[in-house]
Amino acid sequence: MENNLIVWIIVLASMVIAALATIMIKNLLIAAVTLALTSAILTIALFMMGAQLAAAMELSVCAGLVTAVFATTISLTKASKGPELAAQKKDRLSRFLPLPFMLLALGIGIFLLWPGMNIVILGGNHTDAAARQVIWNARALDILGLSFIILAGALGVSVLFKKKEGK
Repeated sequence: MENNLIVWIIVLASMVIAALATIMIKNLLIAAVTLALTSAILTIALFMMGAQLAAAMELSVCAGLVTAVFATTISLTKASKGPELAAQKKDRLSRFLPLPFMLLALGIGIFLLWPGMNIVILGGNHTDAAARQVIWNARALDILGLSFIILAGALGVSVLFKKKEGK
């Protein structure tokens, strides 16, 4: 039991260190790689908790696909300086302003519709069930959360790359 606690402490401390490195590093490409490292460490924690499907999803989507998207986006963008940077920040803030309100409205709508959605929250290990049964029936809440994350990411990327008319 004590060895298991030591392993958990090492895994969680490593994840916190990698996450802090991600937000403190100024080089965006290195920050994307440390974010992938954080995701890989989270995958280890998920496997240790017995959530193999969630761990596989975390490793493939977050550590793999998202890192590739970030690296591509970073390589396609150029750094701005001086007044141009200040104008871009102000413009970006005005474009992002409706996003939290949209997500809040979506969350309130889901909360109000919750009883009619027939979502079952299950605990425990579902290794005996077929993956399709687990994903679409027993883990419907996870799929809903993942859908929100993908929607928020898509909206964020569309806001970042949206060009104003006349430019």
